[in-house]
Amino acid sequence: MPLFLLEGAENFFYLLPHQSPPSKRQISLPTTPGDLMTRFIVVLGTCSHSGKSTIVAALCRILRNRGLKVAPFKSQNMSLNSWVTSEGKEMGIAQAVQAWAAGVEPSELMNPILLKPKGDRTSQVIVFGVPVADRSAEEYYREIDGLKGVVDRAIDELSQEYDYIVVEGAGGAAEINLFDRDIANIYVARKLGAPIILVGDIERGGVFASLYGTAALLPPEIRPLVKGLVINKFRGDPAILEPGLGMLEELTGVPVLGVMPYLDLDLPSEDSVSLGDKRRGGGGEKVEIAVVRLPRISNFTDFEPLEREARVRYVAPGEPLGSPDAVIIPGTKNTVADLEEMRVRGTDREILALRRAGVPILGICGGYQILGKRIVDLGIENATVEMPGLGLLDLVTRFDRYEKRTVQVEKPVTGGGPILGRIMGERVWGYEIHMGVTASRDPPAFGDDGAVADDGLVIGTYLHGIFNNQNFRDAFLDYLYSRKNLVRGSALRGDGYDELASAAEKFLDLERIWGMIGLEPEAGSIPRE
Repeated sequence: MPLFLLEGAENFFYLLPHQSPPSKRQISLPTTPGDLMTRFIVVLGTCSHSGKSTIVAALCRILRNRGLKVAPFKSQNMSLNSWVTSEGKEMGIAQAVQAWAAGVEPSELMNPILLKPKGDRTSQVIVFGVPVADRSAEEYYREIDGLKGVVDRAIDELSQEYDYIVVEGAGGAAEINLFDRDIANIYVARKLGAPIILVGDIERGGVFASLYGTAALLPPEIRPLVKGLVINKFRGDPAILEPGLGMLEELTGVPVLGVMPYLDLDLPSEDSVSLGDKRRGGGGEKVEIAVVRLPRISNFTDFEPLEREARVRYVAPGEPLGSPDAVIIPGTKNTVADLEEMRVRGTDREILALRRAGVPILGICGGYQILGKRIVDLGIENATVEMPGLGLLDLVTRFDRYEKRTVQVEKPVTGGGPILGRIMGERVWGYEIHMGVTASRDPPAFGDDGAVADDGLVIGTYLHGIFNNQNFRDAFLDYLYSRKNLVRGSALRGDGYDELASAAEKFLDLERIWGMIGLEPEAGSIPRE
């Protein structure tokens, strides 16, 4: 599908074919930050995975707890973990998490540009929640001016609804080779002229150098906007850092707002870089679940609700699956390519052997497609190809149009067997994000969705978020525990958002942060529940 550029009075916009141009009201944006009633604060990082997302979520929750109307914003996100809004629009999971922290409904305006890497040096470009094309990096940057108008429109519309907007940058803020094309950091910073908090990740080492170097390399007009530094993910005694903090402040002329400890919070991960943080050991007598870590794995947040009660191992193709109690094949941005990788590495044969041994196999989205007999791609995700699947379910998937289904759904449990049979007739909620159409001869798992094998031990579904349903999670884990004659304990935890907010209140200089946006320390405060 081609991209269409519309030139307006001030801006360019990406439009789908036959889409009407935005009205003048939609594209108007004050030329100076002072014209905006909304107050902005920008959180940039020294690198990817520095903890920008969690700092934004923390500020959103604290402002929300003070009774203020706040929203997150990230102009451009690159992530295979995504969320579908109530209107069927796709956005990055991190901005959905931040919206929940702010107590508001996630909107594609909070992440107007989402890039989903396909693994072949191209990414699917999603604009205002709708996929418009696949683009290489070179093609994407060639068309970047058009996307600046998209960012303007999103900021404008959000600013009409929210009093405070907490902006997140992307990756490292000092990519000097990209300054003229960096719409996630530099363009937004220039446009808003808002105060900036710079976050560094101490786990990666060299945090003082990265904070100092990033601040020093920012464009001259951006550098004075940096009003505070934060060191994130510290595991030791903060007193050890004190001499360095003083020297860093002296060198940069910017105050250190605090040192955030490493937090183990019950919040969804942003992207696959977080997989490196997953615990590999432990579990004791708990059950073990092997998740195939496909090269183009997407929405692995589906399985994070299991991590409190099971040892969840992410196993790359070619690594031994071992003797897990269950195997999950997750979603993928390229089903055919990842199925081929499984086949080349022998992972398909291991899964088939585990199936013969009676181990439950679950496939979600692309993993569901892989469980079938055949996949036919008519040049949508790859060159035209027809490939046999694992053959564990009697279904065929066809990719014959560049069209993605993105929708939130609620379905009845219709599948039988030792897992689904426990909750048959109950309802589950989830969201779909997939290309391709699947035709199945097996009984459906959830209403008109998915499929389940005759013995109930192979289940496929398009529903992301299925383990967020306590009834399905209980049915799945109860069965695995019962096979080992184990009894499940309690996995109850506190609200991850309030835990995060409490940590930020304890370790960050919030009084100075509120001063950046003209908010008095006690203004608008309300008692916590």
